[in-house]
Amino acid sequence: MNPPATSSPAKSAPARADHRMPHRWLILAVIGVAQLMVVLDATVVNIALPTAQLDLHFSDADRQWVVTAYALAFGSLLLLGGRVADLFGRKNAFLVGLAGFALASVLGGSAHGFGTLIIARLVQGVFSALLAPAALSLLTTTFTDPAERGKAIGIFSAVAGSGASVGLLLGGFLTENVDWRWTLYVNVLFAAVAFAGGLVLLRRTPRSRTHLDIPGTLLASAGLFCLVYGFAAAGTHSWSSPDTWGFLVGSVVLLALFALWQTRTTHPLMPPRILLDRNRGAAFAALLVLGAGLFGLLLFLTYYLQQVQHFSPVRTGLAFLPMNLSMMLTAASGAGVLVPRFGPRLVMSSGMILSAGGALWLTTIGAHTGYSVHVLPALIVMGLGMGAVFATAMGQATTGVAPQDAGVAGALVNTMQQTGGSLGPALLNTVFASRAAGYLARHHGGIPGVRSAATVEGYRAVFLCAAVFFAVGLVVAGLLFRRRRPAAELSA
Repeated sequence: MNPPATSSPAKSAPARADHRMPHRWLILAVIGVAQLMVVLDATVVNIALPTAQLDLHFSDADRQWVVTAYALAFGSLLLLGGRVADLFGRKNAFLVGLAGFALASVLGGSAHGFGTLIIARLVQGVFSALLAPAALSLLTTTFTDPAERGKAIGIFSAVAGSGASVGLLLGGFLTENVDWRWTLYVNVLFAAVAFAGGLVLLRRTPRSRTHLDIPGTLLASAGLFCLVYGFAAAGTHSWSSPDTWGFLVGSVVLLALFALWQTRTTHPLMPPRILLDRNRGAAFAALLVLGAGLFGLLLFLTYYLQQVQHFSPVRTGLAFLPMNLSMMLTAASGAGVLVPRFGPRLVMSSGMILSAGGALWLTTIGAHTGYSVHVLPALIVMGLGMGAVFATAMGQATTGVAPQDAGVAGALVNTMQQTGGSLGPALLNTVFASRAAGYLARHHGGIPGVRSAATVEGYRAVFLCAAVFFAVGLVVAGLLFRRRRPAAELSA
């Protein structure tokens, strides 16, 4: 008797493979280079700031705007950039974003005045807001096979997660051995490689037939601008300053009006359907919390290593490499291996626990403690945790999104990270200042050595608060992510 007619795995596998995009792994490399450029630019300039300040003769009060200008333009225009990518084609948005970012970097590197440098950083932020959502949406539409998409998202997450500390290393090397201007010029090399690869390998994607939501764009951009500016102002002013609470209150009002408008208009900038999936909403919340903890912790750990341990900029960047490597390890396996087997809830929760544990480990630092005992183990543990969280969150945030919404979904991923990256340093700066001032008041700040001890006490408080951020992420993962049985059980 002949067996029932069924399609064999040997025949069905090639059929599925025919639908996979050729050169997709090369495309991933191109997208990864572009994403690395965007992420590391948030930190590569930071180490060069003292040298740039001496060269261009701007004040300490003006110094923050070199960082804030980029964050303001990037954070406030991300949703618009994502929708523009959907409307006019992701390949077009990707290439235009790369070209514009490179030209802005040349402008900044050749600046002979503070004003020109700030304009260049603003323009960099504008083109980053176009480039970053296009890159992530191209990734999700290039890899259609779920297993391959998981691996690709893991690699992409490793690049995105390690970009900040890679920026510290690269910025330190260029500042010490070449010139601070090359922290901007180096972007031209990244952009040229990604542009050439994108031009040859990327296919033109169909444009969305929806119209641009002008009122929603204005409300979202203004609301995000006020939000990022308010948190940035909190880092340099008090929370009671009108520059802080006034903009934060304005952001709440504008974003509430934006949310209301999205439910009324027929062509929303951010379709509510993107947030209705429970796992996707949980992923966005987790990225917000992780961004706050990660960027705040990296900032103050950099200060600790340079100001207390007297590390050079290059040595500081090297000190973060173990964290990069451990992050890449779990990120590369997170979305493709761990999540299908254990589900996003367990992987995300485990990652948050490891991240919180590493941050708590850092609270044991002192003025004379060694890197190998008090910092290195913490960085490895945190890297393992953050890699798992990044890969899981990015995968869940983009899985199941309609092709016409891929750009705005990618924009939301970056918006959450950028908002968290503004929130964390601002809150932790307040914690650091208040704890250090309180220690000086209790121990008579005029005594030699007390000021150094107060600084270390402030860092300990910062790392404890970072652990609290990750603990909040653990609660988010535990409450919001749906429980999912391991794949082995489902196939049994």
